[in-house]
Amino acid sequence: MRGVLVLADISGYTAFLQAVADAHGEQMAAMPEVPAAYPLMTTLLDGIVEQLAPPFRLSKLEGDAVFAYAPDAEFQLRGDAVLECIKHCYAHYRVQRDKTENLMLCDCHACSLLQTLELKFVLHRGQYVAQAIAGHQELLGPDVTMAHLLLKNNVTNIVGRAGYALLTVSATQHLEIPLDGSVPHTEHYEHYPPVESYVFRL
Repeated sequence: MRGVLVLADISGYTAFLQAVADAHGEQMAAMPEVPAAYPLMTTLLDGIVEQLAPPFRLSKLEGDAVFAYAPDAEFQLRGDAVLECIKHCYAHYRVQRDKTENLMLCDCHACSLLQTLELKFVLHRGQYVAQAIAGHQELLGPDVTMAHLLLKNNVTNIVGRAGYALLTVSATQHLEIPLDGSVPHTEHYEHYPPVESYVFRL
């Protein structure tokens, strides 16, 4: 099948939870309750899913990332509407992050890192195969792998630590996305030709 693949990834998520675990390790071992940071992070991921599905279908949660997709026949958004979908999700995330920050009862350095967590998106259009594995439908194929590889990129050289959306040329062309305000960008990965894309600062 061919369709649109989207990944929404919370930058700094792993380091944040590790810092919280280091700071509150004794508390976590002695008490049944987990630190507030954990359920609050779940709230952020839930919010991303709510904003993306629909128009996308949720494929799965991948730790700090949401992976979703839409078959070409089902995805009706075109042009500015695609960017608005991403921008709306990002704006909602920022609101939720600010709310969760206010709910943090701990003001230690680790927990204060919550405000540094940013959201980045990768949008790609390509082929995939839906395969049942251990009772769950997984999307497989070179384009799926490439979309995930694009999360490890050099975009911070362009936008710093700000939120952004990286859209491949295959996505921008098929979805007729205007490129005003974007920055052309190329990534290189083993086994793939250079991946041409555009970066939009959010």
